[in-house]
Amino acid sequence: MLRGWRRRCPNCGSGPMLKGYLSVRDQCPVCGEDLSHQRADDGPAYLSILIIGHIMAPLILWAFIRFRPDPLVLATIFAVGSVTLALYLLPRLKGMIIGIQWARRMHGFGDGSD
Repeated sequence: MLRGWRRRCPNCGSGPMLKGYLSVRDQCPVCGEDLSHQRADDGPAYLSILIIGHIMAPLILWAFIRFRPDPLVLATIFAVGSVTLALYLLPRLKGMIIGIQWARRMHGFGDGSD
């Protein structure tokens, strides 16, 4: 999971897993591990929403009660914060999910059966 969080190959830990922001390489350029059959799908997006919601909801409540800002200012600040956090978390959570799949030998990793 830690190798996935760092967006590195789950097998060797040194090769880059992603070739873009969220595009997974077909294979690791260092060790040759086949990554083409990973199935991260919507998991990273769901986890991002879950984490961001649990962080931002108490913060927005606290900020509103403590400082009483204008609603537009509050919405702008928390929208920027939410988007920034989502952009940070998405590739890392995708790497983590692929790392879990690799460790559990799911979806073609390992012996070739699901």
